[in-house]
Amino acid sequence: MVYRFHFTSADLARTRVAESALPLDELSIALRVLQDRNHDLRFGAWRRETRARLTPRARMVLDLTPVHGWSPTFLSPSGSGTLPELLERVAATPRTQLRASLASVADHQRLPGWAHRLGEDPGLLRQLADALGEVHSTVLAPYWPQISAGLAADRALRARQMLHGGVERLLNGLYPPRIRWRPPVLEVDLLSGIEGDVHLQGRGLLLTPSVFATRAPLVDPDTEPQPVLAYPAHYDPATGPLLVARPALDTALGTAPAPVSALLGRTRAAVLHTIAQRPGCTTGELAGALRITASGASQHATVLREAGLITTLRDRNTALHTATPTGLALLERCW
Repeated sequence: MVYRFHFTSADLARTRVAESALPLDELSIALRVLQDRNHDLRFGAWRRETRARLTPRARMVLDLTPVHGWSPTFLSPSGSGTLPELLERVAATPRTQLRASLASVADHQRLPGWAHRLGEDPGLLRQLADALGEVHSTVLAPYWPQISAGLAADRALRARQMLHGGVERLLNGLYPPRIRWRPPVLEVDLLSGIEGDVHLQGRGLLLTPSVFATRAPLVDPDTEPQPVLAYPAHYDPATGPLLVARPALDTALGTAPAPVSALLGRTRAAVLHTIAQRPGCTTGELAGALRITASGASQHATVLREAGLITTLRDRNTALHTATPTGLALLERCW
């Protein structure tokens, strides 16, 4: 039982990787991980910090986002937009759409009693939208620089796959074996076991990396202007947990933490600058650009990574380096 996306040549031409995760879609996935116990090394510190900061208002959102099961689609409105715009879209959901979304969930699981009043009480819907924004500010916003770094590293990996193997390698490498490219069909295994067929009809497919989708991909065939396939962003355990409990790094030279101060050497600063200019560059490419040894480039990259200034992913036997938002901020201040 698989979900199938049917491609034409026009669809292949228009398929792309999103610049970032969709805020409310990523929040929905993160809330499931928050209530779960898996991947403690990667998410344990984040869970403990986040749970300690959640207010009672978060219960409304959590009640509609169970660990296993369905969540109302109106909580993640389709299309692009800033977080405030998306929250306004939630608060303005038409009654007919609200009722249909809730009825679809009720067919599979029990809804909290108050949820049945959402279609009749605009004030309650506004309260839910406000709670959704508050939860985002607690669950995702404090960690967004780290999340963005992980997504940027994944985009660099996808760009390299496209460069060296075309669309075929890109689609086959998204998340095997749950995502398989069997031309002209992309097969996706969903945890829900739902099967279906979507004919893209020239719209292409938006590939969206997700930091929190660790177990399986997710699909939204109704998103405009393109259907969405959210896939787990590539994660390399060898480079350490992505979300860790750490204070924000101060990039001012005089107050930088000890690991950042170690960057002030000329060669290491040049390494960071080169990585920022060439997202996804390999250790060999880095060494060649700076005319240093490969072992020297690797050592400098290790220090940068431990300081939180770059992210490193591995594609087969190749290490790919990408600057984090903190690394870019340091360059803006120092160069």
